[in-house]
Amino acid sequence: MSQHNIRNLTTLVALRNTEVERLQTEMAEKTSLRDRYQKNLDRLTGLYVNSGASGNLHPALAGNCGDYKQAVMVMADNHRVDLHLHEADMAVSQQALNAAWAKREVLGKVLDKQHKVVQKEQHSKERKQHDELATQAWWRGQK
Repeated sequence: MSQHNIRNLTTLVALRNTEVERLQTEMAEKTSLRDRYQKNLDRLTGLYVNSGASGNLHPALAGNCGDYKQAVMVMADNHRVDLHLHEADMAVSQQALNAAWAKREVLGKVLDKQHKVVQKEQHSKERKQHDELATQAWWRGQK
């Protein structure tokens, strides 16, 4: 295997590393967004739970309080749906990250194997050269 092929494999491994890093960054951003969704959902839930009972209020205020709770509950439900969709998107991104990571690992192993093959070939050539030099020295000593 030539040095050219090893350079090509090294470039491919570097590209796979870049892809994995990009996908990891994307996953980190999506995790951050999921956390924000969850915090907002917790706040919305707290708003309608802690708004108090509306039964003890004046009828107009009770109606306003009920409408407020209903609006916040609808908003929380919409937020919950968005969160579930986002988590599904995260699962797809995680699969893509896992696939990219596996490809990078496979190419890395191929590159390591090729490095070992080249080193073995170089060591073989060096031994052959040393043997030839030793043989020449021996022949000269015989004359």
